Amino acid sequence: MKKQVSVSFMIMGILFCVCLIMSNFLETKLIQIGPIHATAGIIVFPIAYIINDCIAEVWGFKKARLIIWVGFLINFIAVALTQLAIALPSAPYYEGQEAFVSVFGATPRITVASFIAFLVGSFLNAYVMSKMKVKTHGKGFGARAILSTIIGESFDSLIFFPIAFFGIIPTDKLLLMIVTQAVLKTVYEILILPVTKIVVNYIKKTDGSDVYDEDISYSVLKVGEL
Repeated sequence: MKKQVSVSFMIMGILFCVCLIMSNFLETKLIQIGPIHATAGIIVFPIAYIINDCIAEVWGFKKARLIIWVGFLINFIAVALTQLAIALPSAPYYEGQEAFVSVFGATPRITVASFIAFLVGSFLNAYVMSKMKVKTHGKGFGARAILSTIIGESFDSLIFFPIAFFGIIPTDKLLLMIVTQAVLKTVYEILILPVTKIVVNYIKKTDGSDVYDEDISYSVLKVGEL
C-alpha cells in the first residue's frame, strides 16, 4: 500500500520548516527589551514547538519524527546555500556584502549549536507529548502541550546558549538568557494555547486522525516507520 499524507499534515510540515529557517537567521541577533535579554528567534521559534505539539497530538510520534528530520535537512540546506552565496564573489558595483554577511553569515559555532539544540529539544517535546497522551488516555491536551514545551524548550536553551555564546557573553548574562528564553517560549505557548486547541480539534475532525502511540519504537533514527 502506498504511503500517503494529508493536506493538513503537509501544510503543518511546510510551516514547521519555514519557522525553523527563519529562527535560524533571527537567532544571530541579540535583543533587549527592558531587563529582558533574548535572541530575535523568540519571535518565531516557539511556533515550531507549537506545530510539533499539534503533529505529535494528531498524527503521533512517527510523523513528528519525520517532520523533525525533514526540518533539520531543510534548515541545513538553507544554511549551506547562504554560506555559498556569501562565498561567491560580489559584483564590483554591489555594496551590500558586509551587511549581507552580517545578516546571513552565522558562525559555524552558532549553526552547530542551533542544529544540536533543535534536534534534542524537538524530539524531547514530541516524546513527552506522545507518552503523556497514552498515559492520560488523550485527556488534558493543554497540560501536555505546556509540559512538553517546558521540557523541550529548557533543553533547547541549555544546549544552544552555552555552545553558541560561552566565552563571548558574560556568564551571568548567559545564564539569564537561558532562563529568560525558556520562560518566554513557555509563556508564548500558554498564551496561544486556546488557538492551538482549536487548530488541533479542527484537524482531528477534518483529517480523521487521532493517533495513540502504543507499542512503537521511539528511536529517532527510524524515519522510515510511518
